[in-house]
Amino acid sequence: MSHTILVVEDEKVQLESIAGYLSKQGYHVLTSSRPVEALVIAREHAVDIVLTDFKMPAMSGVELLDALKKLNPGIEVIIMTAYGSIESATEAMKLGAVDYITKPIDLCQLQLMIRNTLERKLLVSENRQLRQQLSERFSFEGIVSQSTAMSQVLNIAGRVASSNAPVLITGETGTGKELIAKAVHFAGSHHEKPFVAVNCAALPENLLESELFGHEKGAFTGADRQRKGRFEMAEGGTLFIDEVGEIPLALQVKLLRVLQEKSFERVGSSHSLQTNARIVAATNRDLEAMVREGKFREDLFYRLNVVAIRIPPLRERRADIPPLIDAFISRFASENKKRITGISREAMDTLMKYPYPGNVRELENIVQQSIVLCRAEIITRDDLPLRVHEAFSEKASPLEMEGTFIEKVEAFEKSLILAALKEAGNVQTRASERLGIGERHLRYKLKKYGMK
Repeated sequence: MSHTILVVEDEKVQLESIAGYLSKQGYHVLTSSRPVEALVIAREHAVDIVLTDFKMPAMSGVELLDALKKLNPGIEVIIMTAYGSIESATEAMKLGAVDYITKPIDLCQLQLMIRNTLERKLLVSENRQLRQQLSERFSFEGIVSQSTAMSQVLNIAGRVASSNAPVLITGETGTGKELIAKAVHFAGSHHEKPFVAVNCAALPENLLESELFGHEKGAFTGADRQRKGRFEMAEGGTLFIDEVGEIPLALQVKLLRVLQEKSFERVGSSHSLQTNARIVAATNRDLEAMVREGKFREDLFYRLNVVAIRIPPLRERRADIPPLIDAFISRFASENKKRITGISREAMDTLMKYPYPGNVRELENIVQQSIVLCRAEIITRDDLPLRVHEAFSEKASPLEMEGTFIEKVEAFEKSLILAALKEAGNVQTRASERLGIGERHLRYKLKKYGMK
């Protein structure tokens, strides 16, 4: 497999020397003399390793490291530094750089460092798959995770599980709020008791009250028999109230009473029933803002929010994407009776950079679609749904780029040239036609920016 290395160095001679050497070693080498341009290249290519200078104009190597890790945590970064900056380079390693090398660069040492880094990446990938197959090391009651952010979420869930305190789980749609609720229940002492869920957004107000508290025969038109509500069904266990922010104000009063007095009445009855069900609520709405707007009772908010758990969106915990993909491939390949063993490097790189507006649920859907469309034993980039490809065709505004006006203009111009060359298969005549400029003008630009 040909690995891709991006070299970022503002000294032209050094850049060409390193790039030439690595190309001879069989690597696919991309180059850039400016960090802003390097980020554009990293967005558009599946880069394995970025070799970057520590001190550069407009953006330092550490700032580039931070931006690259936000783009794709799987990209490994090696810092090139002068002897006087070694302390800063070691600090960069604490922030995520895999290694550093001092100038003047020993090319043999660099080759060894790159080889070790690639071997380490391969081992990490293989170990991740083995752990997924042989153990539940990254799983807590069905939750696949290895990110620091989710470790903190699971830590809180584990600590609160043994209590009866109400829990409020917040997070965007598709982040897995019900999974965390189940984790809280099944890790607790009442795990043998029922876990009962109700989605407040899926029911109209008149039916929601009956669903929660039950009703007596004849309580309303169509009530031809007595019916137990979710509070009774969850007796001794956990009642998961999903989308709690959708409960109307009138019903919020009744829910508050249950939390305060541990009692309720069925619709159409005056007889009080006791409950000891543990309440876990969830919402994708900002309840504090709703309280300020008078749309949610403040006293109910504080009753529910005894222990708060916020689940970060998938874009904030990209380290969870690879193990989630492995888990989904294993499940959907089995369900569809396909011998699919993994995912290509390019497809994984694309999925690592995708923004996931639908979070884990969307990633699950993407993998499922890809499994259905895949004709080989490995999912390729061509197997990914169209919306994933379209997300990368929407370019960011040049105003969002870092640097001076001239640097922004140059970076944007170089990104256009790179895109045209890529589409033209690196044939300059075709690329110049695509750009609407003469071939001679294109060669001038390539020479000006030191682009090969």
